[in-house]
Amino acid sequence: MTKPHILVCNDDGITAPGIANLIEAVKDFGTVTVVAPDSPQSGMGHAISVGKPLRLYEEKLSHNRTGWACSGTPVDCVKLATGVLMKQKPDLLVSGINHGANSSISVVYSGTMSAAMEGAIEGIPSIGFSLCDFSHSADFTAAREVVQKIVAKALDDPMPKGSLLNVNIPSLSLDQIRGIKITRQAVGRWVEEFDQRVDPYGRNYYWLTGKFKIEDEGEDTDEWALANGFVSVCPVQFDLTAHHALPFLNHWHLKLK
Repeated sequence: MTKPHILVCNDDGITAPGIANLIEAVKDFGTVTVVAPDSPQSGMGHAISVGKPLRLYEEKLSHNRTGWACSGTPVDCVKLATGVLMKQKPDLLVSGINHGANSSISVVYSGTMSAAMEGAIEGIPSIGFSLCDFSHSADFTAAREVVQKIVAKALDDPMPKGSLLNVNIPSLSLDQIRGIKITRQAVGRWVEEFDQRVDPYGRNYYWLTGKFKIEDEGEDTDEWALANGFVSVCPVQFDLTAHHALPFLNHWHLKLK
């Protein structure tokens, strides 16, 4: 049998430790193609580059591997990988391993998850992986093990069309992780604050700060799983239709004449 072809992307940039660990985790499953931003793109969401050129550069990676650095966003990386570099769609797209969690509402802002979302839009089974540790020197040992377990399952039994997985891993050693939970996205939001400062020319500028506020006490959420030492595996989708609101709107009986 032909080995599967796996596309690896991220939003922290092609030189980030997280993507090096993701490559290491999936390399034995099949052929690996790496396309990632040439600089950090955290919080980029599903942005694409319009009205400016995109460039691809070969990048030497660890263990004598070669990847492609893209001048655009994480979603641009997926589009260029599937539209330019690859002769056919990959069997699996994995994005990450992100430095920091992408749980609850953070999935909306995440470049890591948007790369995976773009893969799902293109009909590719896709998974975003995040480790709850922002440190450049974070220990990815347990995360690599989690990736291998989930990738093996995903290749054997792919997700339904129109869906993808958001996997968040607590910053714990493998023996400290209590297990894997299938979860839902917790209800929460970022409460932003803007720190006003003055530049050397006397002009005001603003630095975004804030805190995450959880508004969900459920014990089946991604936030609960992470807080209690579990890996969270949350299925998400790109269909933004509020299906539960359709019956309500139908009661409006909207007409022009």
